Amino acid sequence: QVQLVESGGGLVPPGGSLKLSCTASISVFSIYDMGWYRQAPGQQRELVATITRGGSTNYADSVKGRFTISRDSGKKTVYLQMTSLKPEDTAVYYCNAHLVTVIANEYNYWGQGTQVTVSS
Repeated sequence: QVQLVESGGGLVPPGGSLKLSCTASISVFSIYDMGWYRQAPGQQRELVATITRGGSTNYADSVKGRFTISRDSGKKTVYLQMTSLKPEDTAVYYCNAHLVTVIANEYNYWGQGTQVTVSS
């Protein structure tokens, strides 16, 4: 059974930094595209950042230049370094693992989420 376990959330003042981690119990972690999503109260879950198995990254416009996604296949872990945090970054952050095989089987896994609160 695949599990994604996030850590690193917490309370931080505006302008502060946090680093989220997500460790996956996936036997072939390196072939998955990984991502971070977030959901604020009363809002839909939205994409924050993704990193492909090849290392290509994509960011939501709202976090470009402030957040950095990275991965360590040896540790089966994906990271989200967040800097210059704003109150509007407050949300539950979810880790995602996604794979579409050559025969079009799709696998999509989610972590349980970690709370990030930006407040003075």
